[in-house]
Amino acid sequence: MRFLSLVRINEHAGTQITPRLMADMGKLMDEMTKAGVLVSTAGLRPTSEGVRVRLSKGTTTVIDGPFTETKEVVGGYAMLETKTKEEAIEATRRFLHVHGDEWEIECEVRQVEAPAFEDGK
Repeated sequence: MRFLSLVRINEHAGTQITPRLMADMGKLMDEMTKAGVLVSTAGLRPTSEGVRVRLSKGTTTVIDGPFTETKEVVGGYAMLETKTKEEAIEATRRFLHVHGDEWEIECEVRQVEAPAFEDGK
């Protein structure tokens, strides 16, 4: 089963990514990739560099970032391949603990629906 772990952060909190965090994260990602648990992962650029595209009543609107009214934003993701939801939660816990005590970070873990063509249908 595949699960998407959406990393939610407060991008205005000012918490910095340290060289130690990068090294610890690299080790964890390498371990999880070799174990077949981590399919892909990436961080996202700040909302100040993004846009929102909205559809409302047939009209699309493009809104430039930053999105200051939003306290929590998606800051990255990890696509996980596990046998159970509990295994996906445990992998996400390991990811969170690598960040240490100074971070306020949350992940939303959701199972991915496989398209019919992936199931051989």
